Amino acid sequence: MHFQHAYKSIALQHKLAQFMDEHIYPNETLYREQLARAADRFAKVPLMDALKDQAKAQGLWNLFVPLSHPQYSEHGGMSNVDYTPLAEMMGRVLWSPEVFNCNAPDTGNMEVFMKYATPAQQEQWLRPLLAGDIRSCYAMTEPHVASSDATNIELLIKRDGDEWVLNGRKWFITGAMNERTMIFIVMGKSDPGNPNRHKQQTQVLVPKNTPGVVIVRPLSTLGYDDAPLGHAEVLFDNVRVPLENVLLGAGRGSEIAQGRLGPGRMHHCMRLLGAGQRALELACRRVSSRQTFGRLLSQHQSVREEISKSFSELEMARLLVLKTCYLWDQSGAQANKDMIAACKTSVPMMVQTIIDRCMQMHGAGGLTEDYCMAEAFNYARWCRQADGPDQVHQMALGKQIIERYAG
Repeated sequence: MHFQHAYKSIALQHKLAQFMDEHIYPNETLYREQLARAADRFAKVPLMDALKDQAKAQGLWNLFVPLSHPQYSEHGGMSNVDYTPLAEMMGRVLWSPEVFNCNAPDTGNMEVFMKYATPAQQEQWLRPLLAGDIRSCYAMTEPHVASSDATNIELLIKRDGDEWVLNGRKWFITGAMNERTMIFIVMGKSDPGNPNRHKQQTQVLVPKNTPGVVIVRPLSTLGYDDAPLGHAEVLFDNVRVPLENVLLGAGRGSEIAQGRLGPGRMHHCMRLLGAGQRALELACRRVSSRQTFGRLLSQHQSVREEISKSFSELEMARLLVLKTCYLWDQSGAQANKDMIAACKTSVPMMVQTIIDRCMQMHGAGGLTEDYCMAEAFNYARWCRQADGPDQVHQMALGKQIIERYAG
């Protein structure tokens, strides 16, 4: 097993690194300032559009598109191993993936349209998403049930003549607040009496401007509202959409969810590697420039131990991600759900711990927005809930491993 990257990936890594140096890092302060000055924090940030135009011009666009759908990328699609270093690089600045049209939840939603949508649905929604003209949401989690068990969801999808009627409430719907979001992929129960609990769910497409779609409130995680994408609580009050808005078919919502969430989990892990790597680099520079008790922080044994542990854990996380991606490329996500679960439950926790150590080395400043680490810590922390909480994946993985070795 080896992780040699293809020539196109290596070339893109060089181009992306240069773009980050020239256009992303120098504009971090300006981005925050424009966001702070905006009358609506969920409106477009002027800098973002300018950077998108530059990224498109340099061919740094839709890098996430998998090899299975080469027609949607000028690069002919990327293997997961080849995409990992690119996603890691983008993860060093949390808002930068959008510059390259590689941000969640849109990447996962675009893959849903690639895999499961009709040609008409692809023309209406996938094409503008690939162009970066609109944004999208994936509405699955609900406030009143344990959505870690997706069969618990209660939003009702009923057929009424030539329409689907939706009634229910969702929350932590990433991107719902953004002014460019135009389409929701909504999962609900269309056949609650079906004895097969995994055939009760259906996913339908709901334009954001449909009557009855109510943005109840923005939500925050550890005080961050993640503007301009944001997370929201959304009410679907007697929402009506045409029957042709169904994805794949009635009763196949669980199938779509499984096909979408695996890649999404891995993309988060890839980006988290970049957040952890950058925090480690900042910590090394910090401890080499500050003194306590007559010597540099870098000369204290405890600091060196923390740097050593962080480096080792980051390398372990990176190798786990790369091995999982290699196996995924060979035989698909479903065949390697054990490895995806191992990444999902290990990488966010490891990166969260690494960032926490690096914040500590920055003193009180590490808790502020003067540095990128507090927001990155928040990202790592909510990744332990996103796409299914760690405990559910650990339970499933533990069962699978026991069965494998217990005979």
